[in-house]
This record gives sequence, C-alpha cells and structure tokens, in this order.
Amino acid sequence: MTEDFIMGPLPLWAEIVTGVFAVVGAAFAAIGSFGLVRLPTFFRRIHAPTLGATVGVWSLTIATIVYFSVQGHSLFLHAILIAVFVALTAPVTTIFLVRAALFRARTTDVGQKKVPPPSTSRPRDNQPPAA
Repeated sequence: MTEDFIMGPLPLWAEIVTGVFAVVGAAFAAIGSFGLVRLPTFFRRIHAPTLGATVGVWSLTIATIVYFSVQGHSLFLHAILIAVFVALTAPVTTIFLVRAALFRARTTDVGQKKVPPPSTSRPRDNQPPAA
C-alpha cells in the first residue's frame, strides 16, 4: 500500500509564508506580462518578462519548497532545479533575442537612425590592435 504524501493541514506560519511567496511570484509574472504588452519598443519590452519570470519563478520556488517540506516532514529541494534552469536560460535567451533585433535594426533603413552604430573598440580581424 502507498502512503499519501499530503499529511494534513499546514501550520499557520507555513500557510502564511507559502501564500505570501505565491502571491509575490504571481504578481511579478503578471507585471512582466503587462510590461510585454504595454511597453512601446522591442528593446524596452524585452526586459519586463525576463525580470518578471526570474523573480516570479524564484518566489514560487520558495513557496513550493516551504509547502512540500512542511507537508512531507523533510526538506524538498527538487523545485530549485526549475528555478536554476530558468535563471540560466532567461538571460541567455534575452541576449540572443536582443542581438538579433539589433542586427536587424542596423540593417534596415528605418533602424539605422534609431540604433547606435556597432562599437569600434575591438580591432577587426585583419587590423592590428591600436597602440
């Protein structure tokens, strides 16, 4: 026979901590979603969901750890893997999206007036570095 993982109601302190972190995580996710819709340009719009997703996932991870650790009477750290993967992939994805958008904006006539030119601080492949 298998035992149920859920043992019963949580203590009040665990309910409060779980509820606060779940609401904070949901609020950050909602703010990121609204920022994605409301901000005017792609370069401004890209930051809101990235930051909202990262902070939201970490808050929900803490809520999950508290809830399942108290319910199971042991430390539940499996949820940290999700937060770590989101923390690693969200910034990398954002960098690739911004670089692709920046390249596209520099190659179009409309974007050349709004986007700064590429940096000239690095030497080109066929030129020696400046002394």
